[in-house]
Amino acid sequence: MSALHNINETGMAVAALALGSNVGDRFHNIELALRLLEVPGANLSYEDLQQCNADMYAAVVDTSFLYETSPMYVTDQPSFTNCACLLETNIPPMILLRLLKRIETTVGRVPSIRNGPRAIDLDIVFYGAQVIDTRSPSERNSLENLTGQLVVPHPRISEREFVLRPLNDMIPDFVHPILKESISNLFDALPEKDPSLRRVIPFPRYPLPTDYAWAYPDVPVVPPTLTYWSYPITGNEAPLYPTQRKTHLMSTLNATPDSFSDGAIHNTLETAMSFARESIDAGASIIDIGGYSTRPGAAFVSREEETNRIVPIVKAIRDVDASSSDLDGQLKEVLISIDTFRWEVARASILAGANCINDVYAFTGREDAWPLVDADAIQRSEECMAGMKSVAREFAVPVILMHSRGDAGKNKDYGKYGSGPGVVIRGVQIELGAKVECIIKGRGSVRRWMVIVDPGIGFSKTVEGNLEVLRDGASIVADVQVDGSS
Repeated sequence: MSALHNINETGMAVAALALGSNVGDRFHNIELALRLLEVPGANLSYEDLQQCNADMYAAVVDTSFLYETSPMYVTDQPSFTNCACLLETNIPPMILLRLLKRIETTVGRVPSIRNGPRAIDLDIVFYGAQVIDTRSPSERNSLENLTGQLVVPHPRISEREFVLRPLNDMIPDFVHPILKESISNLFDALPEKDPSLRRVIPFPRYPLPTDYAWAYPDVPVVPPTLTYWSYPITGNEAPLYPTQRKTHLMSTLNATPDSFSDGAIHNTLETAMSFARESIDAGASIIDIGGYSTRPGAAFVSREEETNRIVPIVKAIRDVDASSSDLDGQLKEVLISIDTFRWEVARASILAGANCINDVYAFTGREDAWPLVDADAIQRSEECMAGMKSVAREFAVPVILMHSRGDAGKNKDYGKYGSGPGVVIRGVQIELGAKVECIIKGRGSVRRWMVIVDPGIGFSKTVEGNLEVLRDGASIVADVQVDGSS
Protein backbone atom coordinates (compact mmCIF):
# COMPACT_ATOMS: atom_id res chain seq x y z
CA MET A 1 0.00 0.00 0.00
CA SER A 2 1.63 3.27 -1.08
CA ALA A 3 -1.05 5.88 -0.31
CA LEU A 4 -2.22 7.24 3.01
CA HIS A 5 -5.72 6.43 4.11
CA ASN A 6 -7.80 6.83 7.25
CA ILE A 7 -8.67 3.95 9.54
CA ASN A 8 -10.65 1.35 7.60
CA GLU A 9 -13.16 -1.21 8.77
CA THR A 10 -10.36 -3.44 10.06
CA GLY A 11 -8.88 -0.65 12.20
CA MET A 12 -5.89 -0.27 9.90
CA ALA A 13 -4.40 3.10 8.95
CA VAL A 14 -1.28 4.27 7.13
CA ALA A 15 0.87 6.79 8.95
CA ALA A 16 3.72 8.84 7.48
CA LEU A 17 6.74 9.07 9.76
CA ALA A 18 9.85 11.26 9.49
CA LEU A 19 13.21 9.94 10.69
CA GLY A 20 16.51 11.71 11.26
CA SER A 21 19.89 11.10 12.88
CA ASN A 22 23.17 12.99 13.27
CA VAL A 23 24.89 11.21 16.16
CA GLY A 24 26.84 7.96 15.94
CA ASP A 25 26.27 5.54 13.05
CA ARG A 26 23.36 7.40 11.47
CA PHE A 27 22.44 4.70 8.97
CA HIS A 28 22.54 1.97 11.59
CA ASN A 29 20.35 4.07 13.88
CA ILE A 30 17.69 4.63 11.22
CA GLU A 31 17.59 0.99 10.13
CA LEU A 32 17.37 -0.17 13.76
CA ALA A 33 14.47 2.21 14.40
CA LEU A 34 12.61 0.92 11.34
CA ARG A 35 13.03 -2.67 12.49
CA LEU A 36 11.91 -1.88 16.03
CA LEU A 37 8.77 -0.24 14.63
CA GLU A 38 7.70 -3.63 13.29
CA VAL A 39 7.83 -5.34 16.69
CA PRO A 40 5.67 -2.93 18.71
CA GLY A 41 4.81 -5.54 21.32
CA ALA A 42 8.44 -5.59 22.45
CA ASN A 43 8.62 -1.82 22.90
CA LEU A 44 5.31 -0.71 24.43
CA SER A 45 4.45 -0.47 28.09
CA TYR A 46 2.06 -2.96 29.67
CA GLU A 47 -0.58 -0.22 29.98
CA ASP A 48 -0.34 0.64 26.29
CA LEU A 49 -0.44 -3.00 25.29
CA GLN A 50 -3.70 -3.41 27.21
CA GLN A 51 -5.27 -0.66 25.08
CA CYS A 52 -4.25 -2.23 21.77
CA ASN A 53 -5.91 -5.02 19.84
CA ALA A 54 -4.69 -8.55 20.41
CA ASP A 55 -3.63 -8.54 16.75
CA MET A 56 -1.64 -5.30 17.11
CA TYR A 57 0.30 -4.72 13.92
CA ALA A 58 2.83 -2.36 12.35
CA ALA A 59 4.64 -2.78 9.03
CA VAL A 60 6.83 -0.42 7.03
CA VAL A 61 5.36 -0.52 3.52
CA ASP A 62 7.30 2.24 1.75
CA THR A 63 10.39 4.36 2.29
CA SER A 64 11.81 7.49 0.72
CA PHE A 65 15.30 8.08 -0.53
CA LEU A 66 17.88 8.84 2.15
CA TYR A 67 19.22 12.39 2.35
CA GLU A 68 22.19 14.13 3.93
CA THR A 69 21.00 17.56 5.03
CA SER A 70 22.34 20.63 6.77
CA PRO A 71 21.07 21.15 10.33
CA MET A 72 18.12 23.52 10.71
CA TYR A 73 17.36 25.90 13.60
CA VAL A 74 20.55 24.93 15.54
CA THR A 75 23.25 24.98 12.87
CA ASP A 76 26.36 24.30 14.98
CA GLN A 77 26.08 20.51 14.84
CA PRO A 78 26.85 17.65 12.39
CA SER A 79 24.85 17.09 9.22
CA PHE A 80 21.72 14.98 9.49
CA THR A 81 20.61 11.90 7.63
CA ASN A 82 16.87 12.17 6.95
CA CYS A 83 14.20 9.98 5.40
CA ALA A 84 10.53 9.10 5.75
CA CYS A 85 8.46 5.93 5.72
CA LEU A 86 4.87 4.80 5.48
CA LEU A 87 3.73 2.60 8.35
CA GLU A 88 0.67 0.40 8.01
CA THR A 89 -0.70 -0.06 11.53
CA ASN A 90 -3.70 -0.47 13.78
CA ILE A 91 -1.97 1.16 16.76
CA PRO A 92 -3.94 4.24 17.95
CA PRO A 93 -2.18 7.57 17.34
CA MET A 94 -1.23 8.46 20.93
CA ILE A 95 0.08 4.98 21.63
CA LEU A 96 2.04 5.14 18.37
CA LEU A 97 3.60 8.39 19.60
CA ARG A 98 4.66 6.72 22.85
CA LEU A 99 6.04 3.81 20.84
CA LEU A 100 8.21 6.21 18.85
CA LYS A 101 9.52 7.82 22.02
CA ARG A 102 10.43 4.44 23.49
CA ILE A 103 12.23 3.48 20.28
CA GLU A 104 14.16 6.76 20.39
CA THR A 105 15.39 5.86 23.85
CA THR A 106 16.23 2.30 22.83
CA VAL A 107 18.29 3.47 19.84
CA GLY A 108 20.22 5.87 22.05
CA ARG A 109 18.62 9.30 22.06
CA VAL A 110 19.43 11.25 25.20
CA PRO A 111 18.12 14.61 26.46
CA SER A 112 19.63 17.54 24.58
CA ILE A 113 18.86 21.10 23.61
CA ARG A 114 15.80 21.57 21.45
CA ASN A 115 16.58 20.79 17.80
CA GLY A 116 20.06 19.69 18.89
CA PRO A 117 22.09 16.58 18.05
CA ARG A 118 20.30 13.26 18.40
CA ALA A 119 20.94 9.58 17.69
CA ILE A 120 17.43 9.28 16.29
CA ASP A 121 14.39 11.47 15.86
CA LEU A 122 10.99 9.98 15.01
CA ASP A 123 7.94 12.09 14.22
CA ILE A 124 4.39 11.31 13.14
CA VAL A 125 3.81 13.60 10.18
CA PHE A 126 0.43 12.20 9.10
CA TYR A 127 -1.89 9.57 10.51
CA GLY A 128 -4.05 8.88 7.52
CA ALA A 129 -5.85 12.13 6.74
CA GLN A 130 -6.79 12.72 10.37
CA VAL A 131 -6.40 16.04 12.15
CA ILE A 132 -5.35 15.51 15.76
CA ASP A 133 -4.37 17.96 18.51
CA THR A 134 -4.31 16.56 22.05
CA ARG A 135 -3.66 19.95 23.66
CA SER A 136 -6.46 21.90 25.24
CA PRO A 137 -7.98 24.57 22.95
CA SER A 138 -6.39 27.35 24.99
CA GLU A 139 -2.90 25.97 24.32
CA ARG A 140 -3.12 25.70 20.55
CA ASN A 141 -1.82 29.15 19.69
CA SER A 142 1.79 28.15 20.33
CA LEU A 143 4.20 25.50 19.10
CA GLU A 144 6.35 25.73 22.22
CA ASN A 145 4.25 23.30 24.27
CA LEU A 146 4.33 20.06 22.27
CA THR A 147 6.14 17.81 24.76
CA GLY A 148 4.01 14.77 25.44
CA GLN A 149 1.33 16.00 23.03
CA LEU A 150 0.39 14.89 19.54
CA VAL A 151 -0.34 17.37 16.77
CA VAL A 152 -1.05 15.81 13.38
CA PRO A 153 -0.39 16.80 10.65
CA HIS A 154 3.00 17.89 11.95
CA PRO A 155 2.70 21.66 12.41
CA ARG A 156 6.09 22.54 10.90
CA ILE A 157 5.93 20.39 7.79
CA SER A 158 5.51 23.28 5.36
CA GLU A 159 8.86 24.84 6.31
CA ARG A 160 10.97 21.68 6.34
CA GLU A 161 12.56 20.49 3.13
CA PHE A 162 14.10 17.55 5.01
CA VAL A 163 10.55 16.31 5.64
CA LEU A 164 8.77 17.41 2.46
CA ARG A 165 11.37 16.04 0.06
CA PRO A 166 11.23 12.47 1.45
CA LEU A 167 7.43 12.62 1.56
CA ASN A 168 7.43 13.79 -2.05
CA ASP A 169 9.31 10.61 -2.97
CA MET A 170 6.41 8.49 -1.71
CA ILE A 171 3.14 10.45 -1.64
CA PRO A 172 3.45 13.54 -3.89
CA ASP A 173 -0.30 13.66 -4.57
CA PHE A 174 -1.47 13.32 -0.96
CA VAL A 175 -3.39 16.45 0.07
CA HIS A 176 -2.59 18.01 3.43
CA PRO A 177 -5.90 17.85 5.34
CA ILE A 178 -5.52 21.37 6.78
CA LEU A 179 -3.53 23.29 4.17
CA LYS A 180 -5.48 21.65 1.31
CA GLU A 181 -2.35 21.45 -0.83
CA SER A 182 -0.61 18.36 -2.19
CA ILE A 183 2.79 17.37 -0.89
CA SER A 184 4.32 18.18 -4.28
CA ASN A 185 2.81 21.67 -4.20
CA LEU A 186 4.04 22.28 -0.66
CA PHE A 187 7.49 21.11 -1.69
CA ASP A 188 7.53 23.37 -4.76
CA ALA A 189 6.40 26.30 -2.58
CA LEU A 190 9.42 26.15 -0.27
CA PRO A 191 11.01 29.61 -0.37
CA GLU A 192 14.49 28.11 -0.74
CA LYS A 193 16.06 24.69 -0.91
CA ASP A 194 19.18 23.40 0.81
CA PRO A 195 22.01 23.77 -1.76
CA SER A 196 24.12 21.14 0.04
CA LEU A 197 21.42 18.46 0.17
CA ARG A 198 22.24 15.17 -1.53
CA ARG A 199 21.06 11.58 -1.59
CA VAL A 200 23.10 8.89 0.10
CA ILE A 201 23.52 5.11 -0.12
CA PRO A 202 25.04 3.35 2.91
CA PHE A 203 27.06 0.17 2.56
CA PRO A 204 27.16 -2.18 5.59
CA ARG A 205 30.24 -3.88 6.96
CA TYR A 206 30.43 -7.65 6.47
CA PRO A 207 31.41 -9.96 7.92
CA LEU A 208 30.32 -8.52 11.24
CA PRO A 209 33.23 -7.60 13.54
CA THR A 210 34.03 -10.43 15.96
CA ASP A 211 33.36 -8.14 18.93
CA TYR A 212 30.06 -6.82 17.54
CA ALA A 213 27.47 -7.14 20.32
CA TRP A 214 23.76 -7.22 19.47
CA ALA A 215 21.38 -6.19 22.26
CA TYR A 216 18.04 -6.35 20.43
CA PRO A 217 16.84 -9.98 20.30
CA ASP A 218 13.46 -9.06 18.80
CA VAL A 219 14.85 -7.88 15.46
CA PRO A 220 17.47 -9.16 13.00
CA VAL A 221 20.98 -7.81 13.44
CA VAL A 222 21.60 -4.39 11.90
CA PRO A 223 25.19 -4.22 10.62
CA PRO A 224 27.53 -1.31 11.26
CA THR A 225 28.23 0.99 8.32
CA LEU A 226 31.42 0.51 6.32
CA THR A 227 31.03 3.61 4.15
CA TYR A 228 28.45 5.54 2.15
CA TRP A 229 28.19 7.22 -1.21
CA SER A 230 26.52 10.56 -1.80
CA TYR A 231 25.22 11.85 -5.10
CA PRO A 232 23.29 14.84 -6.44
CA ILE A 233 19.58 14.72 -7.12
CA THR A 234 19.00 14.10 -10.82
CA GLY A 235 16.11 13.11 -13.04
CA ASN A 236 13.60 15.92 -13.32
CA GLU A 237 15.87 18.38 -11.55
CA ALA A 238 19.34 19.76 -12.10
CA PRO A 239 21.86 18.89 -9.39
CA LEU A 240 21.26 21.09 -6.36
CA TYR A 241 24.91 21.77 -5.63
CA PRO A 242 27.74 22.72 -8.00
CA THR A 243 30.68 21.15 -6.14
CA GLN A 244 32.70 18.30 -7.58
CA ARG A 245 31.54 14.75 -6.99
CA LYS A 246 33.43 11.48 -6.97
CA THR A 247 32.93 9.01 -9.79
CA HIS A 248 33.04 5.50 -8.35
CA LEU A 249 34.70 2.88 -10.53
CA MET A 250 33.50 -0.72 -10.41
CA SER A 251 35.99 -3.44 -11.26
CA THR A 252 34.47 -6.62 -12.73
CA LEU A 253 35.97 -9.93 -11.59
CA ASN A 254 34.39 -12.96 -13.23
CA ALA A 255 35.38 -16.22 -11.55
CA THR A 256 34.07 -18.13 -14.55
CA PRO A 257 35.53 -20.06 -17.49
CA ASP A 258 33.17 -18.53 -20.07
CA SER A 259 32.39 -14.86 -19.38
CA PHE A 260 32.63 -12.64 -22.46
CA SER A 261 35.10 -10.18 -20.91
CA ASP A 262 37.50 -12.13 -18.69
CA GLY A 263 36.38 -15.76 -18.70
CA ALA A 264 39.08 -18.25 -17.62
CA ILE A 265 41.44 -15.38 -16.72
CA HIS A 266 40.53 -14.78 -13.06
CA ASN A 267 38.91 -18.07 -12.16
CA THR A 268 41.60 -19.21 -9.73
CA LEU A 269 42.12 -17.73 -6.28
CA GLU A 270 45.63 -16.58 -7.11
CA THR A 271 44.68 -14.79 -10.34
CA ALA A 272 41.53 -13.35 -8.74
CA MET A 273 43.49 -11.83 -5.84
CA SER A 274 46.09 -10.45 -8.21
CA PHE A 275 43.35 -8.78 -10.26
CA ALA A 276 41.70 -7.43 -7.09
CA ARG A 277 44.96 -5.74 -6.07
CA GLU A 278 45.40 -4.33 -9.59
CA SER A 279 41.86 -2.94 -9.38
CA ILE A 280 42.51 -1.16 -6.09
CA ASP A 281 45.78 0.24 -7.43
CA ALA A 282 43.88 1.55 -10.49
CA GLY A 283 41.36 3.38 -8.30
CA ALA A 284 38.36 1.04 -8.10
CA SER A 285 35.83 1.84 -5.37
CA ILE A 286 34.04 -1.50 -5.60
CA ILE A 287 34.82 -4.98 -6.96
CA ASP A 288 31.97 -6.91 -8.56
CA ILE A 289 32.47 -10.68 -8.35
CA GLY A 290 30.45 -13.06 -10.51
CA GLY A 291 30.35 -16.83 -10.78
CA TYR A 292 27.78 -17.37 -13.57
CA SER A 293 28.22 -15.91 -17.03
CA THR A 294 25.33 -13.89 -18.45
CA ARG A 295 26.46 -14.12 -22.07
CA PRO A 296 24.00 -15.79 -24.47
CA GLY A 297 24.47 -19.55 -24.55
CA ALA A 298 26.52 -19.71 -21.35
CA ALA A 299 26.66 -23.11 -19.66
CA PHE A 300 24.37 -23.85 -16.73
CA VAL A 301 25.99 -23.45 -13.30
CA SER A 302 24.51 -24.97 -10.15
CA ARG A 303 23.97 -22.93 -7.00
CA GLU A 304 26.70 -24.86 -5.26
CA GLU A 305 29.22 -24.30 -8.04
CA GLU A 306 28.39 -20.60 -8.27
CA THR A 307 28.82 -20.23 -4.51
CA ASN A 308 32.09 -22.15 -4.56
CA ARG A 309 33.44 -19.86 -7.26
CA ILE A 310 32.58 -16.64 -5.43
CA VAL A 311 32.78 -17.13 -1.67
CA PRO A 312 36.48 -18.13 -1.45
CA ILE A 313 37.45 -14.91 -3.25
CA VAL A 314 35.30 -12.79 -0.94
CA LYS A 315 36.80 -14.48 2.11
CA ALA A 316 40.33 -14.09 0.79
CA ILE A 317 39.82 -10.35 0.32
CA ARG A 318 38.43 -9.95 3.83
CA ASP A 319 41.24 -12.09 5.31
CA VAL A 320 44.02 -9.99 3.79
CA ASP A 321 46.57 -8.71 6.31
CA ALA A 322 45.86 -4.99 6.23
CA SER A 323 49.19 -4.21 7.90
CA SER A 324 51.26 -5.80 5.14
CA SER A 325 50.95 -2.81 2.78
CA ASP A 326 48.85 0.28 2.09
CA LEU A 327 47.41 -1.50 -0.94
CA ASP A 328 46.30 -4.51 1.10
CA GLY A 329 44.87 -2.16 3.72
CA GLN A 330 42.67 -0.67 1.02
CA LEU A 331 41.83 -4.08 -0.42
CA LYS A 332 40.61 -5.43 2.91
CA GLU A 333 38.14 -2.55 3.21
CA VAL A 334 37.04 -2.36 -0.43
CA LEU A 335 33.36 -2.66 -1.24
CA ILE A 336 32.37 -5.99 -2.79
CA SER A 337 29.26 -6.56 -4.86
CA ILE A 338 28.05 -10.00 -5.87
CA ASP A 339 26.76 -10.52 -9.40
CA THR A 340 24.06 -13.13 -8.88
CA PHE A 341 20.35 -13.74 -9.38
CA ARG A 342 20.16 -16.42 -6.67
CA TRP A 343 19.30 -15.49 -3.12
CA GLU A 344 21.22 -18.46 -1.72
CA VAL A 345 24.42 -17.29 -3.40
CA ALA A 346 23.81 -13.71 -2.29
CA ARG A 347 23.28 -14.76 1.31
CA ALA A 348 26.43 -16.90 1.47
CA SER A 349 28.48 -14.13 -0.15
CA ILE A 350 27.25 -11.44 2.24
CA LEU A 351 28.04 -13.61 5.25
CA ALA A 352 31.53 -14.02 3.79
CA GLY A 353 32.01 -10.26 3.45
CA ALA A 354 30.12 -8.84 0.45
CA ASN A 355 28.36 -5.49 0.82
CA CYS A 356 26.03 -5.30 -2.18
CA ILE A 357 23.92 -7.44 -4.55
CA ASN A 358 24.16 -6.86 -8.31
CA ASP A 359 21.34 -8.65 -10.15
CA VAL A 360 21.10 -8.38 -13.93
CA TYR A 361 17.54 -9.77 -13.76
CA ALA A 362 16.32 -7.34 -11.07
CA PHE A 363 15.13 -10.07 -8.69
CA THR A 364 12.96 -11.83 -11.30
CA GLY A 365 15.29 -14.75 -12.04
CA ARG A 366 17.06 -16.08 -15.10
CA GLU A 367 14.47 -16.98 -17.71
CA ASP A 368 15.31 -16.98 -21.42
CA ALA A 369 11.73 -16.31 -22.47
CA TRP A 370 10.30 -12.78 -22.39
CA PRO A 371 7.68 -11.77 -21.47
CA LEU A 372 6.89 -14.59 -19.05
CA VAL A 373 3.70 -16.47 -19.88
CA ASP A 374 4.46 -20.01 -18.73
CA ALA A 375 2.95 -20.67 -15.29
CA ASP A 376 6.02 -22.52 -14.02
CA ALA A 377 8.34 -19.74 -15.16
CA ILE A 378 6.15 -17.12 -13.49
CA GLN A 379 6.20 -19.11 -10.25
CA ARG A 380 10.00 -19.42 -10.39
CA SER A 381 10.25 -15.69 -10.97
CA GLU A 382 7.99 -14.90 -8.01
CA GLU A 383 9.98 -17.22 -5.74
CA CYS A 384 13.19 -15.53 -6.84
CA MET A 385 11.70 -12.10 -6.11
CA ALA A 386 10.65 -13.18 -2.62
CA GLY A 387 14.01 -14.74 -1.82
CA MET A 388 16.13 -11.84 -3.06
CA LYS A 389 13.96 -9.26 -1.29
CA SER A 390 14.23 -11.21 1.94
CA VAL A 391 18.03 -11.36 1.80
CA ALA A 392 18.43 -7.71 0.82
CA ARG A 393 16.08 -6.63 3.61
CA GLU A 394 17.61 -8.89 6.28
CA PHE A 395 21.19 -7.83 5.61
CA ALA A 396 20.45 -4.16 4.76
CA VAL A 397 22.60 -4.19 1.62
CA PRO A 398 22.28 -1.99 -1.47
CA VAL A 399 20.98 -3.70 -4.60
CA ILE A 400 21.87 -2.95 -8.21
CA LEU A 401 18.87 -3.75 -10.41
CA MET A 402 19.47 -4.03 -14.13
CA HIS A 403 17.04 -3.85 -17.03
CA SER A 404 16.95 -7.08 -19.03
CA ARG A 405 14.54 -9.11 -21.16
CA GLY A 406 15.59 -12.72 -20.82
CA ASP A 407 18.24 -13.79 -23.34
CA ALA A 408 20.58 -10.79 -23.71
CA GLY A 409 20.87 -11.29 -27.48
CA LYS A 410 17.11 -11.26 -28.14
CA ASN A 411 13.94 -9.21 -27.50
CA LYS A 412 15.27 -5.93 -28.91
CA ASP A 413 11.97 -4.54 -30.22
CA TYR A 414 10.59 -1.59 -28.20
CA GLY A 415 7.88 -0.68 -30.71
CA LYS A 416 5.09 -1.09 -28.13
CA TYR A 417 6.32 2.15 -26.56
CA GLY A 418 6.08 4.20 -29.73
CA SER A 419 8.63 5.10 -32.37
CA GLY A 420 11.52 7.47 -32.88
CA PRO A 421 14.03 8.85 -30.39
CA GLY A 422 13.45 7.98 -26.73
CA VAL A 423 11.49 4.78 -27.24
CA VAL A 424 14.14 2.53 -25.68
CA ILE A 425 14.53 4.89 -22.72
CA ARG A 426 10.77 4.77 -22.28
CA GLY A 427 10.77 0.98 -22.35
CA VAL A 428 13.52 0.79 -19.74
CA GLN A 429 11.73 3.28 -17.52
CA ILE A 430 8.48 1.32 -17.61
CA GLU A 431 9.85 -2.22 -17.45
CA LEU A 432 12.58 -1.66 -14.88
CA GLY A 433 10.40 0.80 -12.99
CA ALA A 434 7.68 -1.81 -12.56
CA LYS A 435 10.19 -4.23 -11.03
CA VAL A 436 11.57 -1.55 -8.72
CA GLU A 437 8.05 -0.73 -7.53
CA CYS A 438 7.53 -4.37 -6.56
CA ILE A 439 10.82 -4.40 -4.70
CA ILE A 440 10.48 -1.18 -2.68
CA LYS A 441 6.78 -1.24 -1.80
CA GLY A 442 4.69 -3.46 0.44
CA ARG A 443 5.46 -5.56 3.49
CA GLY A 444 8.99 -6.89 3.60
CA SER A 445 10.17 -4.45 0.92
CA VAL A 446 13.69 -3.17 0.31
CA ARG A 447 14.43 0.41 1.39
CA ARG A 448 14.13 2.79 -1.55
CA TRP A 449 17.50 4.35 -0.73
CA MET A 450 19.19 0.98 -1.19
CA VAL A 451 18.29 0.71 -4.89
CA ILE A 452 20.75 1.51 -7.69
CA VAL A 453 19.38 1.11 -11.22
CA ASP A 454 21.33 -0.10 -14.25
CA PRO A 455 19.77 0.51 -17.70
CA GLY A 456 21.29 -2.71 -19.06
CA ILE A 457 23.53 -1.53 -21.87
CA GLY A 458 24.25 -4.51 -24.11
CA PHE A 459 21.22 -6.49 -22.93
CA SER A 460 18.31 -6.87 -25.37
CA LYS A 461 19.03 -3.62 -27.20
CA THR A 462 20.21 -2.81 -30.69
CA VAL A 463 23.35 -0.75 -31.25
CA GLU A 464 21.15 2.31 -31.73
CA GLY A 465 19.21 1.47 -28.58
CA ASN A 466 22.40 1.15 -26.58
CA LEU A 467 23.59 4.51 -27.86
CA GLU A 468 20.27 6.07 -26.90
CA VAL A 469 20.66 4.80 -23.35
CA LEU A 470 24.26 6.05 -23.21
CA ARG A 471 23.25 9.51 -24.43
CA ASP A 472 20.27 9.97 -22.13
CA GLY A 473 20.92 7.61 -19.23
CA ALA A 474 20.10 10.21 -16.56
CA SER A 475 16.48 10.28 -17.71
CA ILE A 476 16.06 6.65 -16.60
CA VAL A 477 15.42 7.93 -13.07
CA ALA A 478 13.04 10.72 -14.08
CA ASP A 479 9.56 10.62 -12.54
CA VAL A 480 7.31 8.74 -14.99
CA GLN A 481 4.35 6.43 -14.77
CA VAL A 482 5.36 2.79 -15.03
CA ASP A 483 2.13 1.36 -16.43
CA GLY A 484 2.84 2.43 -19.98
CA SER A 485 -0.14 4.79 -20.14
CA SER A 486 1.89 7.90 -20.75
